[in-house]
Amino acid sequence: MLYLIPTILAPETAESVLSPQIKEIIKTTDYYFVENVRTARRFISELKLGKVIDELIFFEVDKDTNVDQVRKYFKQVPPNQQIGVISEAGCPGVADPGAVAVKVAHQLGMKVIPLVGPSSILLALMSSGFSGQSFVFHGYLPIEKVERAKKIKMLETDSRKQQTQIFMETPFRNDSFLEDLLNTCQPDTLLCIASNITSPDEFIQTKTVHQWKAKKPNLHKKPTIFLM
Repeated sequence: MLYLIPTILAPETAESVLSPQIKEIIKTTDYYFVENVRTARRFISELKLGKVIDELIFFEVDKDTNVDQVRKYFKQVPPNQQIGVISEAGCPGVADPGAVAVKVAHQLGMKVIPLVGPSSILLALMSSGFSGQSFVFHGYLPIEKVERAKKIKMLETDSRKQQTQIFMETPFRNDSFLEDLLNTCQPDTLLCIASNITSPDEFIQTKTVHQWKAKKPNLHKKPTIFLM
């Protein structure tokens, strides 16, 4: 069986956001496909489950890992062993390279079991007040300013068709990205900013672009989801 194991979005929140089922599965799992080995080891260690971290086997599956490599990883797992998939943060397989492990698992006829946990994308959508019937997650927008402006305009047009547009930026570029959004969009366009989701200083607000221009939040190095 392949278990999709959600992780925390913010430090020291495991007790409040993770279900007991996750801990029970980790207690009996020794093999893992992970986006980042260091992060996964720290996550399991902080759960204080009595697992000897150095005895666990981790296979790194990042954005450059292909299907053939993942197949080789599966072959290294002894028969009748359950495997966990752990993302850098949130739910594996959603905007996450762990999806390739899930794809191969299905091809191998394995049972895939998703576990309940926090997803910054869905939590942001839920709290935005925007349409949850029709929405698109675009991941990262272009870095080059001209191409970025074109993409933002396109998303703004689609958002006016009652389709929620969801996207993000690298945390250290959030403030400049917000400037581009506010300078490109129409004043009456609704923009939701969901930052540090599930942490004590969680910030989620929906305002017009005009209102955001009057008082811009500091988003520097804060994991943030933007919705339009």
